[in-house]
Amino acid sequence: MSYAKQHLNEAINILNKIDVEAIERMADIIAGIKHDGGRIFFLGVGGSAGNCSHAVNDFRKIVGIESYAPTDNVSELTARTNDEGWVTIFVEWLKTSRLSSKDAVFVFSVGGGNLEKNISPNLVEALKYSKSVGAKVIGVVGRDGGYTAKVADACVIVPTVNTENITPHSEAFQTVIWHLLVSHPKLKSNQTKWESIVK
Repeated sequence: MSYAKQHLNEAINILNKIDVEAIERMADIIAGIKHDGGRIFFLGVGGSAGNCSHAVNDFRKIVGIESYAPTDNVSELTARTNDEGWVTIFVEWLKTSRLSSKDAVFVFSVGGGNLEKNISPNLVEALKYSKSVGAKVIGVVGRDGGYTAKVADACVIVPTVNTENITPHSEAFQTVIWHLLVSHPKLKSNQTKWESIVK
């Protein structure tokens, strides 16, 4: 079997194992946030940070919900990293943004954060703060879901079907799930360009 065939077969396997009910819970939570005039803050690092940026666009443009990603502001991100340290970059950003119980924090992460192993402690600290102010926590994560899965109101854990491909599958399925959400009838407010011109 070619590697391409193997990789795509793994993706099919993941699709068949995804927790659909968790996705529907996420849709319900986001619909409630939108109804209440809340905001979504997308948190992720590395490739997941890139996904956060794309998701912010889609949730603002297609869903019509105010959304942000701290990693989009390179000046603040690097200033906080330089002056305060990597661990607090997200939590301090959320404090300045006056995160409240009307808002949601949406995590994209391969591991979900783990303080004991010092993996993505910035996510863990942000989620602790989010819970303390009553904000909703949702996420799409890989592996066992880490801290995100433990505290989330709704979380999709991308199933591990090949331990050599945890990162590419986790980051790929972040995109699959958020695109599903912005297309969801409970959330979609604005038609996308190409679909709007199809007769």
